[in-house]
Amino acid sequence: METTSKPTLYWSLLDFQDWNFYIAATSKGLVFVGSQNKSIEELLEWAKKRFPGSPFIEDDEMLQPFAAEITQYLEGKRKTFTVPFHNVGTPFQLAVWHALCAIPYGQTKSYSDIANDINKPAAVRAVGAAIGANPILITVPCHRVIGKNGSLTGYRGGLEMKTLLLDLEKRALSSNESLLSTQ
Repeated sequence: METTSKPTLYWSLLDFQDWNFYIAATSKGLVFVGSQNKSIEELLEWAKKRFPGSPFIEDDEMLQPFAAEITQYLEGKRKTFTVPFHNVGTPFQLAVWHALCAIPYGQTKSYSDIANDINKPAAVRAVGAAIGANPILITVPCHRVIGKNGSLTGYRGGLEMKTLLLDLEKRALSSNESLLSTQ
């Protein structure tokens, strides 16, 4: 049973080919997707700040729908997510994370684009901080945000993971276009 102040956090290790990362959810939805090949400490530190005192239970079965959609994405078979999210952040962070979800698969936007999208054009640095605080990597696609000059910029999962995710989306789009042109 969950209380409103201390919801139970369910967690699992998602293992896909040479990727592994921790994921966590409450009964309301996905709350955390970790960085590639990082220890559980990343999740524990985050949970301590966002859900202090919450029970922490390993539950692969409860996390299975989330793991399935992330795996489908990593296989290039899913472009959007249907699982629920339980975003926990400030109203500004929530607005930024919502704007990230509007970036189409295989496309990128700059930090200033996101600031404009949320009607805060002068808040580019704050947008960057909110993106850096995004706890739900991959599914809330902060990897699709790049520098104004097109350069890859910081990413909690590391620039290698960001590059892999962007390349995965480009490959999936180009293979879909190839399929369409041969039909």
